Amino acid sequence: MMSMPDPNLIHAEQIRVCGIVQGVGFRPMVWRLAKELGITGNVFNDGAGVLIHAWGHPEALDNFINRIENEPTPLSRIDSLKRSSLSEQSIPNEFQIISSETGINMTGVAADAATCPECLTDVLDPNNRRYRYAFTNCTNCGPRLSIVNAIPYDRANTSMRDFKMCKACQQEYDDPADRRFHAQPNACADCGPQLSLVDQDGVTIDQGDDVIDAVCERIKQGSIVAIKGIGGFHLACDAMNDEAVKKLRNRKRRYHKPFALMASNIEMIMSYANVNDQEERLLKDKTAPVVVLTAKENTLPDDVAPGQYTLGFMLPYSPLHHLLLKDMQQPLVMTSGNSSDEPQCIDNQAALDQLKDIADYYLLHDRDIVNRLDDSVIRVMDNKPRFFRRARGFAPESIPLPEGFEQVPDVLAMGGELKNTFCLSKGNEAIVSQHIGDLEELSAIQDYRHQLQLYRKLFEHKPQIIAIDKHPDYVSTKLGKELASEDKLNIEEVQHHHAHIASCMAEHGLPLNTKAVLGVAMDGLGFGEDGTIWGGEFLLADYTDFKRLACLQAVAMPGGVQAIREPWRNTFAHLLQLKDWQAIANQYADLDIISFLKDKPVKNLKTIIDKGLNSPRASSCGRLFDAVAAAINICREQVSHEGQAAISMEALASSVWQQETDNAYPYNLIRHNDIDVLSWEPLWQSLLEDLQKQVDQKIMAARFHHGLAKAISEVVQQLCVQHKVETVVLNGGVFQNCLLLEGVVERLKETQLNVLSPSQLPANDGGLAYGQVVIAAARALSSK
Repeated sequence: MMSMPDPNLIHAEQIRVCGIVQGVGFRPMVWRLAKELGITGNVFNDGAGVLIHAWGHPEALDNFINRIENEPTPLSRIDSLKRSSLSEQSIPNEFQIISSETGINMTGVAADAATCPECLTDVLDPNNRRYRYAFTNCTNCGPRLSIVNAIPYDRANTSMRDFKMCKACQQEYDDPADRRFHAQPNACADCGPQLSLVDQDGVTIDQGDDVIDAVCERIKQGSIVAIKGIGGFHLACDAMNDEAVKKLRNRKRRYHKPFALMASNIEMIMSYANVNDQEERLLKDKTAPVVVLTAKENTLPDDVAPGQYTLGFMLPYSPLHHLLLKDMQQPLVMTSGNSSDEPQCIDNQAALDQLKDIADYYLLHDRDIVNRLDDSVIRVMDNKPRFFRRARGFAPESIPLPEGFEQVPDVLAMGGELKNTFCLSKGNEAIVSQHIGDLEELSAIQDYRHQLQLYRKLFEHKPQIIAIDKHPDYVSTKLGKELASEDKLNIEEVQHHHAHIASCMAEHGLPLNTKAVLGVAMDGLGFGEDGTIWGGEFLLADYTDFKRLACLQAVAMPGGVQAIREPWRNTFAHLLQLKDWQAIANQYADLDIISFLKDKPVKNLKTIIDKGLNSPRASSCGRLFDAVAAAINICREQVSHEGQAAISMEALASSVWQQETDNAYPYNLIRHNDIDVLSWEPLWQSLLEDLQKQVDQKIMAARFHHGLAKAISEVVQQLCVQHKVETVVLNGGVFQNCLLLEGVVERLKETQLNVLSPSQLPANDGGLAYGQVVIAAARALSSK
């Protein structure tokens, strides 16, 4: 029995903790510290986070607070901690954890987390009651967002509500000293979700203890298995089985895009790819992303990552994955369980229906996935982790808004059309959704609507402003206008490339009143301020406005959208910029690209370009990549996914990158309509000459990359001097090209400029919504 200290020396305090503090073992951590330090009182969850009422000696209270701040649980994140005095005189006899209180929700929702070492030990220990149980978890790991329907994060508000805990699990759940205290997905083989292996007709083949062994045996025999995981289905096969990989690629109709891989441990990954210390830390992190690594030669079948010099690897992040990989001597392909361009399946019956022509077998379980979560994808570039896709392990953890945005009205930003995410602002934070995908299919649009509704419910979000992209035909734009009309809300239209720049500015904490930066936005397409298509922009920008200072040369896209799918169309349009087609055809008649184009309807294409029929002019960096790639015979005829030609050209250029540093293709800078324009005529002249000399394809790819990096960096330096700018922001999907990003950054290191590029959000359109939020918020604040 603990003796009570002198009441005259006892102080009472209320401690408010905000951040990721619910469902992450935060209350039991507070309880244990209080017991250890002789503090009495209570702790509970409410709509704003965690509230602590504490009685103790002033020194003990100070120590208590210090340890709360410095010894958080693995999944928690403290954004703020505020102390205030309590007037109550009655001193409690003990410290208790009490039930959650409802209220306005300002707390965060934790992201799903990889299996912790303690739970993995339980799963692999034959003497543990959770031996080989695939749904083992505790407050330090396991599903969160993927199973939650509402806040507070209690079992009744998750898909675990259908599983009544057995006596042993309930005891763990009720014991504050246990690491499974209030672990909402807590379960065991006696009371929790169960696995089953079924065939293509949905007939159960296997259940029970040996189901995972049965799956492994079928994978080893060359079968494709659809596996229901944490946030959705994967399609898995033996990555070393060339026939199985080809079969998966053909059945899924994913002909060129690289497959993600899962390996049992770091040592296995190192057999196939180079891994530095930073990449190893990412692979082992609780977020367990796919990490894009430089491949070793001749290690895996070509069809795993056709034409690439990188491989995307992840480690097992659930007990199910650990058990699957435990006896595998080689990695597994673990690609999204969907048909091409469709969202990942999350429902058992939907998987049986939609994957019936792809999977041979299905490993199912009976716990519902509430929220779809794709694997996050990261690549280290310029010595920093960079998102290609931000989803499982990260969403929906909030991102702080910079200084000056404390009084922002609630904003809902709808994002873009491709690689969509949306974003909610709440207080001085922004919540960016997980990767939704491309809003070009009905199923993706339905998922987008579902996630919007869910996030607004989870965060009790009632927007005052809807922020949308200026492109009138984007699904996200149309839906934003619908929502604004229904709720009579203000609409804020945000230019696409301005949003890219503002997103990176805010990520780096530039305050609201910051001086204008020089933003360099390089991507595929975005609706320009003048109604034309932009995609290679140099903008003098702050949070409320921007001015276009320079751009890449605008070139026709003959056939419109068709020019995105067929890179040769862009080559033809660029060649027309040089001189008359017949003159080009005569001068370079011996070139393969000219012979190829002669077999195309170039006369008709020239006519529609001349008349401006379905041939919009675009200052697109992405289309420039396509044009050059097709000229040197990379993805000439067509591409099967966005950025394919550019990615393939980067892979080729990487092997000769260093040796071609001084052989960059040239450019011109001309003045047109009061802005500087990067003209590519010198580039094309040099490229055509190299084609005539039969210069190696790799060398031409490298010279193009160096030429573009040199052009961007030199124009940046000139504009910064002219406009007295000190900070440069690089953003847009093209900057996911490692050679280009590092090439520009390396050249700008010689200057005194502060060069910023994104790392908390993707450079592609996955970061667009965050930029839309800060622009809409800044404009609202400036109008007060």
